[in-house]
Amino acid sequence: MKYVLLLILSLLSLKSSAQNIDTVFLKSLLHSRPDLFVGILQHPQQNEVQLLYTQINRDRNNIPHFTSYSYRLNAKRYFYPASTVKLPTAIFALEKLNDLHIKGLNKNAEMITDSAFAGQTRVKQETSIANNQPSIAQYIKKILLVSDNDAYNRLYEFVGREEINQKLKKYQLIDTRIVGRLAVGDGDESARHTNPINFYQNGQLVYAKPALHDANDYPMQLENLQQGKGYLDSKDQLVMKPFDFSDKNVFPIADQQAVLTRLLFPEAFEPSQRFNLRADDYHLIYRHMSMYPTESQSPAYGRPDYYPAYCKFFYYGADSSAVMNPNIRIFNKVGDSYGYDIDNAYIVDFKNKVEFMITAVIQSNEDGIYNDNKYEYETVCLPFLKNIGQLLYEYELKRPKKHLPDLSKFKFDYQ
Repeated sequence: MKYVLLLILSLLSLKSSAQNIDTVFLKSLLHSRPDLFVGILQHPQQNEVQLLYTQINRDRNNIPHFTSYSYRLNAKRYFYPASTVKLPTAIFALEKLNDLHIKGLNKNAEMITDSAFAGQTRVKQETSIANNQPSIAQYIKKILLVSDNDAYNRLYEFVGREEINQKLKKYQLIDTRIVGRLAVGDGDESARHTNPINFYQNGQLVYAKPALHDANDYPMQLENLQQGKGYLDSKDQLVMKPFDFSDKNVFPIADQQAVLTRLLFPEAFEPSQRFNLRADDYHLIYRHMSMYPTESQSPAYGRPDYYPAYCKFFYYGADSSAVMNPNIRIFNKVGDSYGYDIDNAYIVDFKNKVEFMITAVIQSNEDGIYNDNKYEYETVCLPFLKNIGQLLYEYELKRPKKHLPDLSKFKFDYQ
């Protein structure tokens, strides 16, 4: 009874903090370091920066309580979410397996993707592993380790567009829509159609997912959908009119952090609002969210193409020469496209008992032309994310806590 009361109080605290987010702290923090942030602060539209930082305070029973701080947070101000949509899609793929509850159908079953509509891709082999057998688990690993686009597309096709958006509504992610594959020019009718997929266990068919069509539209009234002064079209011809994001995925900062919070702290949500994941599903996601690509054996990712900080924008700035702090692990999902860099992260220091969440977006496209691959990721976006991550980490190191967290749940053997 005592635990139930504490959980109710925690839920009330979470709801209250979501409704009354402090908007002063982060602004003051940025202005306190003009040496790091003056270029952003003085830039028109401040490079489309949005920030959401959440402190985590544990009670004596290790139950988390959340206090959030925001900067320029605006769910109606559009930014392209890029690969960040892969995290909820991966979660929904695991949920679908669990919802189907079919003997022999699990995340390690062999997954053979067929095609049934123009432009769809067949997949019979997964060359990144020894047995060449594609699976839900293998695709999730590739998404979390190196943000693989093809892996996301396969999971999008498995879950189906309509079910993905039904799940978003179920979890009150009402400002989000996921309506297409990535990096294949998906859109219009092709995005509505998802492939037939067969699953096998020991060579025997255990489940046949049919081809699906989503007739629904997901309109949203957003600002900033028309951007820039021009773009290169599919033939690399320059078109001198703003680039239109009206038919793209939408995943605002607050919804991104809501997914991360529900994933990492299911105990802070009512049972009906928890993801339908098994213990080994959580283990798969947590471990590979925090693993460095170079620590992975299957699939294997080596230098020079991959390095420890490859998908760690906060704190490390995705720097190939970064020295990794042995006490810190970052559980996150990044995205970068159209000049936008985004990171959605839970940062943990096991030695110093530090934990906090931070989600941010920043854009730099100084020439105003889209699809020309001329974006200031290295000089503007990644340094900003590195600096704000380090600054908040230093703040958390000094922030007093009544009860230090037990972080053993998030400690993994990566060998």
